Amino acid sequence: MATPDFLRRRTTTSEPRTSDQHSPGPGLPSDVLLQTCRRVGAVGSAFAAIWILAILMFAVIGPRVAMMSFYMDPWPMPGGAIAGVGLVVSLVLTSLAGRLSAKPELLMDVGSVFLVITCFLFALLEYWTGRFDIPHGQWIGISILAYSSIVPNAPGTTLRVGLLAATTAPLAFIVCRMAGVESQPTPFLLFIAFLPGYVCAALAVIPAKVIRRLSQQVRRARELGSYRLEEILGKGGMGEVYKASHQMLARPAAVKLIRAEVLGGSDPGQARVIIERFRREAEAAASLRSPHTISLYDFGVASDGTFFFVMELLDGLDLESLVKKFGPLDPARAVYLLAQVCRSLEEAHSRGMIHRDIKPSNIFTCRLGLDVDFVKVLDFGLVKDEGQTDVKLTAPDHTAGTPAYIAPETVLGSGPVDHRADLYSLGCVAYWLLTGRLVFEAPNAIQMMFQHASAEPVPPSERSELEIPAALERVIMECLAKKPEHRPQDAGILARRLHESVTGDAWSAERALRWWQRHRPELAHPEPTCCDGLTLNKAMGEGWDAESDPKPALAGPRA
Repeated sequence: MATPDFLRRRTTTSEPRTSDQHSPGPGLPSDVLLQTCRRVGAVGSAFAAIWILAILMFAVIGPRVAMMSFYMDPWPMPGGAIAGVGLVVSLVLTSLAGRLSAKPELLMDVGSVFLVITCFLFALLEYWTGRFDIPHGQWIGISILAYSSIVPNAPGTTLRVGLLAATTAPLAFIVCRMAGVESQPTPFLLFIAFLPGYVCAALAVIPAKVIRRLSQQVRRARELGSYRLEEILGKGGMGEVYKASHQMLARPAAVKLIRAEVLGGSDPGQARVIIERFRREAEAAASLRSPHTISLYDFGVASDGTFFFVMELLDGLDLESLVKKFGPLDPARAVYLLAQVCRSLEEAHSRGMIHRDIKPSNIFTCRLGLDVDFVKVLDFGLVKDEGQTDVKLTAPDHTAGTPAYIAPETVLGSGPVDHRADLYSLGCVAYWLLTGRLVFEAPNAIQMMFQHASAEPVPPSERSELEIPAALERVIMECLAKKPEHRPQDAGILARRLHESVTGDAWSAERALRWWQRHRPELAHPEPTCCDGLTLNKAMGEGWDAESDPKPALAGPRA
C-alpha cells in the first residue's frame, strides 16, 4: 500500500518550529512535558528524604558519636528549624506536583522557586558554622545540577534560575553575619566559597540545551506531513494513539499507530491477520456514512512500515465509563443512546457488514457541534462481510468478539454468524446501561462464553433498583435470545421497538444538555475541548493496559 502524501517525511532542511502551544517553557512535546512535571514531585520527595536524613544525622546520631563540633554548632538551633522548613517545603512541592499536573507551566515555575528556597536553606546551614577552612557550596551546586537534569527547562530559564539559586550563598552569608555568626573570611575565601554555585549554574545550561535539541528531534520525528503528533493518549501491545493537529487546518484528530515490529516479530499467520484486520478496519470505516459511525480521515503505511489511522477526535466518554462513574441510566436515556447505535448498525448491516465487537467501551456518547449525547460507534476492526469464512480477524484460531458481550452462535460455531449477532451484543449493552452489571458474570472468559451459549439470563428488572418498563425489558430479553431467529430481525426494527417501549417523558435534547451541564460542564458548551485519554484508549484499538481498561464494576449512584 502506498504511503499517502500527507504522511511522507519532510525533506526540507528548514528548522522545525521550536515552540508549541502545548509545550510552554522548555519547548517539549506535551507528553514529554507532562513526564517532566511528574518528575517535579519526585524531586520534592527526594529532597524531603535528604532533609530527614540530615535531621537524623545531626540531631540524633551526631550528639551520640561526638561529631566534630563545628558541624554540630547549628544544631539543634537553628539547624533543626532550617531542616524542618526544608522538609515542609519539599513535601508541599510533592503535593503541588499532583494538584498542578494540569497546569505544567505553573508547576515548572513552582519548581524553580523550590530550587531557590532549598539552596538558600543549604547555604544557611553551611555559613552558620562561620568556618571558611572547609569546603562550601557543594550542596548548592549539587542541587542546581541535579534539578536542571531531572526537570529540564529552557536554557535561558535554567541559567537565570541557576544564577538566582547560586546567589543565595552570599545572601545566606549576609544573613548569618546579621544574626551574629562570627567569621572573618578574606575576599579570596569568599570568592572560593561562592564560585562553585555560579559554575554549576553555568554548567546546568548544557543538559538543558541537549534536552531541548533532543525535544526538537522528537517533534520533527512526530511531524507526519500535515499532521503534528501531540500528547500520547494511550499505548498497548500493538502501538500508540496520539492526539494530533493539522498544521494548516483547525481540526484535531486522533492518530492510531501500529508499530512495524508487531508484524516483524509475528509468525506469518499472525502477520496476515494483523494486516488484514488493519486494512478491513480502515476500509469498513471509510465506506460508512452514518453520522453515528466514527469518521476516518486517512490511513496507510508510513515509510518505516508503521500502520496508521487518522480519525476524528471525540469529546465525551464511552458507555462503560459513563455507567461506572454515574451509575445505571434512566431507561429513557438508555433508549435514546441505543437507538442511535441502531442507526449506525443499520447502515453497516445493509452493506452486509457485521461489527462483531459491540460493547459499551466501543460506543461513545459525546458533544458534536451543539449536540450532546450524540453517539458514535467505534472500532470496526472486527467487521466482516456476511458469509465470509476465510479469515478470522482477531487472531488465528481465536473467536472474534468480547466474552462479556458475545453471541451464542459465535461461541458455538454452529452455523453462519449474521448481523443478528450484533443485536445480541447490543442487548448485552442495554443490560449494562440499565443495571450496571454484565448479563453473565464468571471467573474467566471460557465460563462466561459458556453461559452465553447455554444459560438463561436473569431479567434486568431483578438486578436493578431502577424501574424498568416491562415493554423495554421484553425487547432486551428478545435481543438476548439464544437463537437468532427469536431476536429482532434488523437494527431498524429494534430501534422502533425501543422507542415504543418507553412511555412518559422521553429523553430529549434539552434533558441531555441539562445533564451535561451538570456532570460534564467542560464539554457542554460549543468551544472545542480536549478528549478524555482513557476513552480514546478504548476507542482506538485493542491491547491497552489493564489500568486504562478496568473490569466492569458495580454501578454507583443513579445518573
